[in-house]
Amino acid sequence: MNEHSMLKTGTVETEEVAPDILSLRTVMVNLLMVGDRQAGDWVLVDTGMSKFEDTIVETAEERFGRPPACIILTHGHFDHVGNVKELADRYNIPVFAHQLELPYLTGEADYPPGDPSVGGGMMARLAKAYPNDAIDLGSTVQALNEDGSVPALPEWRWIYTPGHSPGHISLFRERDGALIAGDAFITVKQESALAVVGQKRELHGPPMYFTPDWGAAEESVQKLAALNPKIAVTGHGVSMSGGELQESLHRLATNFKELAVPEQGKYVEDRKK
Repeated sequence: MNEHSMLKTGTVETEEVAPDILSLRTVMVNLLMVGDRQAGDWVLVDTGMSKFEDTIVETAEERFGRPPACIILTHGHFDHVGNVKELADRYNIPVFAHQLELPYLTGEADYPPGDPSVGGGMMARLAKAYPNDAIDLGSTVQALNEDGSVPALPEWRWIYTPGHSPGHISLFRERDGALIAGDAFITVKQESALAVVGQKRELHGPPMYFTPDWGAAEESVQKLAALNPKIAVTGHGVSMSGGELQESLHRLATNFKELAVPEQGKYVEDRKK
């Protein structure tokens, strides 16, 4: 699959991205467990598809033997917050997200609906069926500090990478060039069910069917490419590293309109108006 170890168990896969980063795929989306296995704080980044609470808890217990300090959300789309309320309540921990993402996490605003006309694959054609309703975490969710610091992860900083959602963030660690990109870009053709099942590694822009602001999405990819990350784990797909990552990411940033933006679609047409 790639140079990093991966354990397959049907609808769940784990990938050891780095000694302190474990990726857990729930059906089609990744959540991350970030922190030293032996000591100190660790955090959950996103919480995957719903109905995987027990799997996440069991994996965390085996890996750490202690609860996470908090949950960090790259954004609030349904496939990234599927277990957030259950896990926050179970562990009695706070949830953090960008200030502009809070309305979608406190019941105040719904996301734009998915666009089934883009991407040409089965996953895209099902987009209208994907939930876009807000969830309500109440006072459990808090805004990240504006200084870019990440709670419980002092080596990391968050980077504002909107486009796929208004308050989307990515996380970066300068020491080893590790990037948690969320859905700012991904490493699988998410519109295609066949590609999702096979997890063929190839770099793409954000999922077309759920990205309403392509101008902001382009700027976000360019911002991340400028970091020259050495390894990246994304919301969908397996990790990518080294020259393959840097070359693919710079190519995407340079040719974003041709490689990532659909030729037509509701949100493409809205931007032209």
